[in-house]
Amino acid sequence: MFEKEKKQVLDAALEIKRCNLVSLSGGNISMRVGENQYLVTPSGMVYEEMVPDDVCLIDGSCRVIEGIRKPSSDSSALVYMFEHMPQIRAVIHTHQPWATAAGFAADELPDFLVTIMDACKNPVKVAPFTPSSAVGMGELAVRYAGDSLAVILKHHGVITYGGDLKEALYAAIYLEEAAKTYVLAKAMGAGIPALAPELIAQEKAGWETYGQ
Repeated sequence: MFEKEKKQVLDAALEIKRCNLVSLSGGNISMRVGENQYLVTPSGMVYEEMVPDDVCLIDGSCRVIEGIRKPSSDSSALVYMFEHMPQIRAVIHTHQPWATAAGFAADELPDFLVTIMDACKNPVKVAPFTPSSAVGMGELAVRYAGDSLAVILKHHGVITYGGDLKEALYAAIYLEEAAKTYVLAKAMGAGIPALAPELIAQEKAGWETYGQ
């Protein structure tokens, strides 16, 4: 089942690897595919060695419905997010270094760059640390999500989400680009002035018509 969607999950996993948001088997990709049904990347597999059939189909109790692999160790956190954020259909978890570094310098990455405004929608909050493989990661992501499409997890990485995989993927990749700019500006001692709300709104409006 869901062969097309499994391929989309694997393609997204390879893209976050190509963009250096994870190393080896770090992070995970998940997608809502039906009522109480979710696709999730398998635990501890290097993405380049995966085929679509390695992607697991699980239910709300993290039981494997289809597949021979063990699902991501973060599955309980991912399912929690899907259950408490009905508007999202995809979640991406990474260990991206620039955004994680920015999380030590601020409690929130502000609307200071077009990539944050466009792809993340709103400032990205920084959540406290919670151990990997625990539902608490999902609980904190929901609590700190606000109106953004991303949360930075202190001492850990990033979670992004969206109405589809493309939206979650853009949020992850563009957040890293913005975070790199933020960290470099701070390292140079530069101030980062706030933009007027009307300019931010104008930028966001342009993103709605961006593309083909």
